[in-house]
Amino acid sequence: MEEKQTEIEDEINLLDYLIVLAKHKGLIIKITLGTAILAAIISLLLPKIYKAETRILPPQQSSSMASQMLSQMAGGLAGMAGGMLGISNPNEMYVGMIQGRTVSDSMISRFNLKERYRSLISKAFNGEVVLEDIREKLSDRVDVSADSKSNIITISVEEEDPKIAADMANAFVDEFKKLSKGLAVTEAAQRKLFFEEQVNDTKFALTKAEDELKKFSEKTGVLQPDAQAQAVIAGDATLRAQIAATEVQIKVTRTYSTPNNPDLQQLEEILAGLKAQLSKIEGKGGAGPDPLMPTGRMPSIGTEYIRKLRDIKLN
Repeated sequence: MEEKQTEIEDEINLLDYLIVLAKHKGLIIKITLGTAILAAIISLLLPKIYKAETRILPPQQSSSMASQMLSQMAGGLAGMAGGMLGISNPNEMYVGMIQGRTVSDSMISRFNLKERYRSLISKAFNGEVVLEDIREKLSDRVDVSADSKSNIITISVEEEDPKIAADMANAFVDEFKKLSKGLAVTEAAQRKLFFEEQVNDTKFALTKAEDELKKFSEKTGVLQPDAQAQAVIAGDATLRAQIAATEVQIKVTRTYSTPNNPDLQQLEEILAGLKAQLSKIEGKGGAGPDPLMPTGRMPSIGTEYIRKLRDIKLN
C-alpha cells in the first residue's frame, strides 16, 4: 500500500515539473535563442586564432652522466639524489629548455614581440612594457609537451596571423638546437666537446715543443746528434793520428837539426795547433752553437735533444 502511494507522489511531482516548463516555454526558448545569438556575435567580433604545431624528436642518450653517477651510489642515497636532481626523463629537461627564459628572450627579440603584444598587455612600467609580461603572454600562447611513449616533443603556437604562428613554431626548434649545442646536453656532444678541448690543448703543446726544439738547435747548433757525434769521433781519431805522425817527424828532425831549424819550428807549430784543436773537440766547451760539438758536451746535449724530440713525438 505504501509503495503504490510513493509511485503516485512521484508521478504527481514529475507532472508538476512538466506543467511548470510548459508554462515558461516561451521564456526558455527566448533565453536559449538569445544566448546563441550573443555567442555568435561574440565569436564574430573576436579575432581569429590560428594554431601551428611542429614536432621534433630530440637526441636521446642511453644513460646520462648524472644517472651513471647516481647508479654508483648506494640504494637510498641514489634515490634521494635522483629526486633532488629531478632526473627521470631527458624529455622533461628538453621541454624545460624550450620553455626557459633563454629561448623565450630569443623569440621575443627575433619576432619583436614587445611591439606585437604591447596592445594586449595592460601592465606597463613608466610607459614601457615590462619584459616579464611579454614572457607571460608568450607562455600563454605557446604549449610544449612531450609524449612519454614516442619521445616526440610537440610545440604549439597560437597567433592571429597563421604565417607568424608557423614561423614561430619553426623558430622554437631553431632556438632549441642552438641552446642544446651550446650546453652539450647529450653524451655525444659532451664527448665531442671534450675531444675538441684535448685537440686544442695538444696543438698548443705541440707548437710549444717544436719551438723549444728550434730554440735549442739554434742555441747549441745541434741538428742530428747521432750524425754529429759520429763526425766528431771521426775527427778526433783523425787529429790523434795526425798528432802522432807529427810527433814522429819532430823526433826524427831533432836527430839531425838544431832547435832553430825552420822545418822543426814549423812542425812544432803544426803540432801545437793540432793539440789545441784536439783539446777543443775533447773538452766540454761553452754553451754556444757549435756544429762540431765537443765530446764533453755530447751526453748532456744529446740527452736534452732526445727529451725535446720525445715531447714532439708524444704530442
